[in-house]
Amino acid sequence: MTERKSELAENLARVEERISSACAAAGRRREEVALIVVTKTYPASDVRLLADLGVRHVAENRDQDAAPKAAACADLPLSWHFVGQLQTNKVRSVAGYAQVVQSVDRPKLVTALSAAAESQGREIGCLVQIALDAESGERGSRGGAAPDLLPELADLLAAAPGLRIDGLMTVAPLSGPYAGREQAAFERLMELSSGLRADHPAATMVSAGMSADLEQAVLAGATHVRVGTAVLGARPRLG
Repeated sequence: MTERKSELAENLARVEERISSACAAAGRRREEVALIVVTKTYPASDVRLLADLGVRHVAENRDQDAAPKAAACADLPLSWHFVGQLQTNKVRSVAGYAQVVQSVDRPKLVTALSAAAESQGREIGCLVQIALDAESGERGSRGGAAPDLLPELADLLAAAPGLRIDGLMTVAPLSGPYAGREQAAFERLMELSSGLRADHPAATMVSAGMSADLEQAVLAGATHVRVGTAVLGARPRLG
């Protein structure tokens, strides 16, 4: 085993222990929580090592990095998640490799994703990204739609050819009433998820929690956690 693979294996083991402990504390089964490894800024060689170590879900937030990486790893049994703010001019590219787009936050994006998925003969799972720091009807500073926009976006996704409404995603907010209150933020997301499932029963996915706050997300009920730094190490500064 190479030095890098050993490092990743040790990091994955530590993250696995954290998730397992959080599940136990919440009275949940470990199988209820899926790990998505956020591989942004790291090379395709790391993605290959992660796949060898049993990782099945990876995430990226920039299409210019994700597209060539996904192509280089197309032979691997991976599900690719797009988690960044998505501009409509990147939609056609993202629709070519992403199984799930977690950052749907406006009607225009639904329309563009649907057209791209249809043209490529694909079905893409979509999460509505909720911004808990956004004013009514607005988008958040880190992307995402205000909670009151959820019903409209969910209905649009459910009706859009080539798309599925799979659930919700959030990032713990840095400002507003939930700043510094990750547990409360994730519990609010679970309340929104409950309302969503009343109208769209199959939309059961709840993506919340990252390296610093995955325990709070698991305790709140998240089905997927997005972990980058704790698995891959501190990221180099960009730019």
